[in-house]
Amino acid sequence: MKHILCLLLFLFSTTLFGQDLRVGRAAVKITPPVGSVMGNSYGTTVSQGVHDDIYAKAIVLESGSERAALVACDLISIRREIVARVRKLGEKETSLSGTKVILSATHAHAGPQMHPLFLEAVGGEPMKKSLEYVERLPHLITEAIREAEADLQPARAYISAVEEHSVSFNRRFLMKDSSFRMNPGRLNPEAVRSMGPIDPTVSVLYFESLDEKPLVTLVNFALHVAVVGGNEFTADYPGVLARRLADARGEEMLTIFTNGTSGNVNHVDFYRSRQLRGHAEAARIGTILAGRVLEAYRDLKPLESTAVRAGNRPVELPIFEVSDEEVRQAGEVMKKVASEDRPPFWDIVRAWRTIDQGKFKNGLLPSEVQAITLGDQVALVGYPGDAFVENGLAIKMHSPFQRTIVNEQSGNGSLSYVPNKRAFYEGGYEVISARFKPGGAEMLVDAAIDLLIELFPHYDGNIRR
Repeated sequence: MKHILCLLLFLFSTTLFGQDLRVGRAAVKITPPVGSVMGNSYGTTVSQGVHDDIYAKAIVLESGSERAALVACDLISIRREIVARVRKLGEKETSLSGTKVILSATHAHAGPQMHPLFLEAVGGEPMKKSLEYVERLPHLITEAIREAEADLQPARAYISAVEEHSVSFNRRFLMKDSSFRMNPGRLNPEAVRSMGPIDPTVSVLYFESLDEKPLVTLVNFALHVAVVGGNEFTADYPGVLARRLADARGEEMLTIFTNGTSGNVNHVDFYRSRQLRGHAEAARIGTILAGRVLEAYRDLKPLESTAVRAGNRPVELPIFEVSDEEVRQAGEVMKKVASEDRPPFWDIVRAWRTIDQGKFKNGLLPSEVQAITLGDQVALVGYPGDAFVENGLAIKMHSPFQRTIVNEQSGNGSLSYVPNKRAFYEGGYEVISARFKPGGAEMLVDAAIDLLIELFPHYDGNIRR
């Protein structure tokens, strides 16, 4: 009798929502071993403990013959080599094409260090533990996809959004001397104003079973996941958000957090003389966002069509070419990042950039954008790198879909920072870190918009003039 009732509910839902949507979800623990190296961009700290576990959280979406997935990992980024391995493993162990899986990092700074340059500089047992972890990580991420696919079940989808203005701040400032500075310091009298916006939208994509049991809440918000420092692994404020929503909706519901474009947005309120720090501040932010999600639940709107489509678009970004000698000198700098004779920070930033640029002898850095869409109402965009907020806002502005959710640190590997063109003429840390020439961010934005137009259900392949 129960199976007959579920079938009737499924048939009714298909008639009401227009598609036979099925959803699967899974969370796999990816916490590194204590004693391995922590991330934090240029980090060489050896971890001393685990404050809270980190995860790879996957959602698989299916309608008709189309199947796609999004995986959010509590990592600072996902290196190109790891993405390639996950795609290869995923195509072997699941039915999903690698190009139809958006691999995304939350940009959690208190996760593992995975770049060989920094691990080799640390050396010893911490390097050994980290390398073993990096070797195992693609299998763990693939396991999350596999388990989510095995969990596929009929579901309904809903969308909502609210705004939150009190926890995120554009960190690039115009100074009185006409220079531009990242994080100028609290109440700095030399700071004139911030040089960009924030994205206050808290997007909520909610899935439930046909008998109205919560399955997944996907939350997207643009804010650097760099609140907690220290020497313990943690998912930072997205972990708090997930625990608060589990308290409210039950442990069976999976909360997946993806970061909006937040390369120039962090939690530091420069107009206050003080604020909470560390885990206390992460708890405050996570709790505030959980409250906003609970508010958004009250205005959930059902998706009238849930036809799943997915695609990707390769983009080659022009880079400044570097000589073999420059790469050699940069390598010498990177060997010392964990020593007592550690080079100046700016030398390390430039050296890492030079080594990355030296890998591509044709002057082009391969990248991509991705998208998963549901009917004509919702688009999930995978945008690479630590992207400036203006990039995500531009995609949202020009998307044909009613609600577009842009997920940074996605795609085929880390690009470091992705500043918009204007920022290159202002300078600053993010620009010095960028691997490509001015205009690269806009190339990615245009590619994402073109892809969304291509995936839009009513697009007939013609350009109207």
